[in-house]
Amino acid sequence: MAGLITGGSLISPLAVKADSQPYCILDSSAVNNKENLRQVSLKGSADQKNEYKNVLKKHAETLRKCRSESWLKEQAIWLRLYPCDIKEGALDEILDRIVNKGYNKIYLEVFYDSQVLLPPKDNTGPWISVLDGVEGGDKVDLLAETIKKGHERGLKVYAWMFTMNFGYSYAQKPDKQGILARNGKGDDSIEFVHDRSQAFIDPYNRQAQIEYYNLVQKVIERNPDGILFDYIRYPRGSGTQSVVSNVKDLWIYSPASKQALYQRASNNQGQWLIHRYVNKGFITVKDIEEVRAMAPEETTPLWQGRTPSPGEADLPIADLQKLLQLELWHLAVAHAAQGVIDFITFASAPAQKAGITTGAVFFPGGNQLVGTSGFDSRLQPWHQFPSYLERHPMSYAVCGQPGCIVDEVQRVTKNTNKETKVIPALAGLWGKSLENRPSLEAQMESIRRTNPNIKAISHFAFSWQESDFDKERKFCKL
Repeated sequence: MAGLITGGSLISPLAVKADSQPYCILDSSAVNNKENLRQVSLKGSADQKNEYKNVLKKHAETLRKCRSESWLKEQAIWLRLYPCDIKEGALDEILDRIVNKGYNKIYLEVFYDSQVLLPPKDNTGPWISVLDGVEGGDKVDLLAETIKKGHERGLKVYAWMFTMNFGYSYAQKPDKQGILARNGKGDDSIEFVHDRSQAFIDPYNRQAQIEYYNLVQKVIERNPDGILFDYIRYPRGSGTQSVVSNVKDLWIYSPASKQALYQRASNNQGQWLIHRYVNKGFITVKDIEEVRAMAPEETTPLWQGRTPSPGEADLPIADLQKLLQLELWHLAVAHAAQGVIDFITFASAPAQKAGITTGAVFFPGGNQLVGTSGFDSRLQPWHQFPSYLERHPMSYAVCGQPGCIVDEVQRVTKNTNKETKVIPALAGLWGKSLENRPSLEAQMESIRRTNPNIKAISHFAFSWQESDFDKERKFCKL
């Protein structure tokens, strides 16, 4: 039986029919009719334009009704736009294709790689506008237009934003060097990652906080239905560098972060030992003897969260050294993780105040303990993020079947308050596997069986499903 081409993916007619109820995929005749009307309406009469708009309304109602009757109430797609999408009718074609596949929500990439989806004239931050240098770019607000046209089709539109990763171009500005995250080995985040799409900032840096906060305010002015915060973490190394097991591995050596850590001391002995530990990477028995001599009126070193045991003063000094060094390690790790939590809390505050839904995008394994005292180098404490943030776990595990993907989702649901919404992000294609990754249908059905409370899922990404169409848009000439 010949296959049916639906939005660029090959799906058999039987599969489309069987899946139309849970996945709300439009049939080919409705898709073709709408596309013909779209093309005619570009240069057509007012009546022809209205006919196209009426079909959009009809499909929006069909989508709404189908989703209300399906176990999967929300099916979202991750989307990046390009300069060529300002062409007349281009955005309409993209959004129509999204509706055709049964999606009722879009996660639109608004800030990534130092670029923002704002008109150049309204881009007041240290970012590059996606439409910089594009003729007519100042007359188009792709974010606002996508929200408007998305709503006409029954789509909710979320702004998807990188968070602690400000991007390589930002990091090249001469006044930004002190803002980058740094470890104790002399590396900044660019030197460590070797990826020009990544430049992680120090979450304790006030300038970084204010610049990002102002960007979120600009996005809020467009009234998106929600904002998703991505890259809420530190960089991940490869091989052995994917684990942090020594204080020098931590991204706490930028000026702002180090100062904030020193301020966690509760007395002079505590501050001196924190300073010595961070800068040497360890403390010795001699260090403890020195600090006692420097502040003899203090019985023991103190810092935030430390409650000395009653018998600590009687411990042999060698045992005390081991105890204090371990506690200093835990303090340093907690300090690094708290920076991530504080940054996302601060960044999401404007949206919370405006009543806009917010969510956190993360890797389920980003908060894991490795071995006896090591941690995943991303130090992504998603289990401690504010409960008002939706959880969007990137459940991308690959093992040839859905089991490992389900395991990632279950790990998140078990460590999330029942009041907090969990919306797994899946990678793949409709109707077929991809490089040992099961089809989207197989992944979703497995999640449905094992996590019946999950009613919303997203798919990464539109560019995967519409690869040829995406390339045409990405490399086209205006």
